[in-house]
Amino acid sequence: MDIIKFIKIDENSRIPKYQQIVDSIIHNITVGNLEIDQKLPSINLFSEEFYLSRDTVEKAYNILKHRHIISAIRGKGYYITRTKLISKFNILFLINKLSSYKMRIYNSFLNGLGPNCHTDLHIYHCDESLFLNLLDKYKSAYDYYIIMPHFKTENLRHISYTDSVLQAIHKIPKDKLILVDNINLTNNEAINAIYQDFENDIYNALKEGLKKIRKYKKIILIYPEKAIYPYPRRILHGFRKFCVEYGLDFEILNEIYDDMILKKGDLFITIEEFDLVNLIKQLREDEFILGKDIGIISYNDTALKELLGITVISTDFKVMGETLSDMILNRKKGKVKAPFNFINRESL
Repeated sequence: MDIIKFIKIDENSRIPKYQQIVDSIIHNITVGNLEIDQKLPSINLFSEEFYLSRDTVEKAYNILKHRHIISAIRGKGYYITRTKLISKFNILFLINKLSSYKMRIYNSFLNGLGPNCHTDLHIYHCDESLFLNLLDKYKSAYDYYIIMPHFKTENLRHISYTDSVLQAIHKIPKDKLILVDNINLTNNEAINAIYQDFENDIYNALKEGLKKIRKYKKIILIYPEKAIYPYPRRILHGFRKFCVEYGLDFEILNEIYDDMILKKGDLFITIEEFDLVNLIKQLREDEFILGKDIGIISYNDTALKELLGITVISTDFKVMGETLSDMILNRKKGKVKAPFNFINRESL
C-alpha cells in the first residue's frame, strides 16, 4: 500500500509510537500525500509493517477518529475524512492559579490539539490588575483566548469578575473566546464554555453518596473563608442545601486546626490538600480508624488520593481539556458542563 511509504516511525525518538503515527498521518494530509476517501492500512498490516503492537496502532487510529480526521467503515477499513486541517494558530491560555487540577486540564487540552497550535500559558494569580494587563498586552495577538475567570476581593474572598474584567472580556470577539471552569460572568448566550456548576455539582455528588454519609453523626466542611486563591462560595451553598434538605447536622470551618477536637462519627469534607494531610496525620496520631470511626471526602481527585483510598467528589479534568480542544479543532459552539463524579473509596 502506497501510504506505508509516507509513514515515518523513529525507533530512537522519545515520542510514543502511537503519537508518531498520528503526527505522520496528519503531516502527510497537510502536504497533500494523503487525500480524502483514501484508505489507510489495516491495523494488522500497519503493525506488521512497522513491528508495532496492534494496541499501539489502534490507539493512534482512535485519536484520529476522535479528531474526525479518519473514519471506520465496518467490514471495509479506515478512510481519510478530512483534508482541510487547521493550520498553525496561536492561543492565549489564562489560568488563575498553578494547581495540579488546572494543569490536568491544560495538559489534556494540549494533547487533544496535537501539533497544530502554539499555546502561551499565563497565570494571573486571581489578581485583577495582572489579568487586565495581560489582556491589554496581548489584545488582537491570538486566534483564541481561553480564560479561567476566578478573582479575589481585597479581603481575599472569591469573586467571578469585576466590572473592569467583564468589560475587558467583552472586547474579545465571541468566536475567539472560550471560558473554562467558571462561567458565572454573564448571561450572554453567545459565550462558548466548558464549565463546572459548583453549587449543583457538590449537591448532586453528596446526594449520590447519601446512604454512606448517613452513618456519620456530623458533617464538617473545611472551606477556607479567606485564601490567596479563594474558592467559589457556590460550593458552600450546595453543601448547605444538601445538609438542610436531608436533615444532617453540619458545621463549616476555615481549616483543620492543630490539635483538632475529633469525635467518632465525624465526617470531614476537605478542599485544600494541606487540610487533608493535616487531618489524616491527626487521625493516625489519635488512633482513629479511617472510614469507620471518622470519614473523609476530599474535593477533586488525584492519583495520590486514589492510592490512599480517599473518597472524592471531583470534576473530570481530563474530559474538560479534551472537550476544550475538540471545540477548537471542530469549531464547535455553545456551553458544555464538565462531568462531576462521586467516587467512593475506603475513607467513607
